[in-house]
Amino acid sequence: MINTAQGIRFLLIAASLVVIIAGLRAAAPIALPFALSVIVAILSLPLLIWLQGKRVPAPLAVLLTILAIVVCLGAIVLIVGGSVRSFTQEVPKYTVRLQQMEGEVLAWVQSKGIDVSPGIAPDIINPGRVMALVRQMVNSLASVLSNFVLVIITAIFILFEITQFPQKLRLAMGRQDGDSETFTKIILEVQRYLGLKTLVSLATGVLIGVWVAILGVDFPVLWGVIAFLFNYIPNIGSIMAAVPTVLLALVQLGPGTAVFVALGYLVVNVVLGTFVEPYLMGRTLGLSTLVIFLSLIFWGWLWGPVGMLLSVPLTMVVKIMLEHTEDFRWVAVLLGPSPRQEG
Repeated sequence: MINTAQGIRFLLIAASLVVIIAGLRAAAPIALPFALSVIVAILSLPLLIWLQGKRVPAPLAVLLTILAIVVCLGAIVLIVGGSVRSFTQEVPKYTVRLQQMEGEVLAWVQSKGIDVSPGIAPDIINPGRVMALVRQMVNSLASVLSNFVLVIITAIFILFEITQFPQKLRLAMGRQDGDSETFTKIILEVQRYLGLKTLVSLATGVLIGVWVAILGVDFPVLWGVIAFLFNYIPNIGSIMAAVPTVLLALVQLGPGTAVFVALGYLVVNVVLGTFVEPYLMGRTLGLSTLVIFLSLIFWGWLWGPVGMLLSVPLTMVVKIMLEHTEDFRWVAVLLGPSPRQEG
């Protein structure tokens, strides 16, 4: 009887989970801007608390905080938007150059006695598809920032509510701690992760932008911004950011420069991603490497590129919430890193 009840309960939980996931995917046009607004609010919360600590009235503190956010995000939107337009205008020129390189490669191959059929060559190297892939990656970055106004407006209301939410939660639940402690832990851990990740990503973007500018690659600011934003994507973000830049360097300046660009990405991401970032974060994430990779796939499938950007913070929130339940604490343990060996 007990086993039957447990089986029914498990099926109900699994069915509810499927419904929730389907709902989140269907509600992506609404859920994505809201999720971005929450992240923006959490990142800007320290500034709001600091202003209130200086006895700045709450409405004015929120206004100043939002003004700082608008300036920062507005600068990113303007830079990315202008660079995307300029890059799109130059794509035909890069496509022609890539076609020329294709002809040179095929001529070299044929000079070595390898017969390449003209009908097969376009399938081996398709310049149009290559440049379309690069343009699609750049445009996907612009689409992430397309809901700028909605994100900012939602973040304003979140900031007005967020400082009072723990008190509201205690009154609603009739408890003095517990749920409010969970909420506070979520805010602090996500805030710490996003703060440190932003610093590392900013350093990555600046170093990449300066490096490609020194090498003479077009649109260095755009590639620096892409490196900054894609660094939030765990495991594969740095590779995704390097692909369009290396391709452009290959088309614009040749194989030698492309190799140096790739080496620059490799050095920056190995130093910052392998040594600096783990040193700063320590065990902040509380997630296993496998879980981080699987969360990247899951949230990317659920919400696309923005889901990939938010995969780690969202998984951290889920893990912390599971830690504070009796029935699913074991799931939180499985999501966490392997326990340290004693002795």
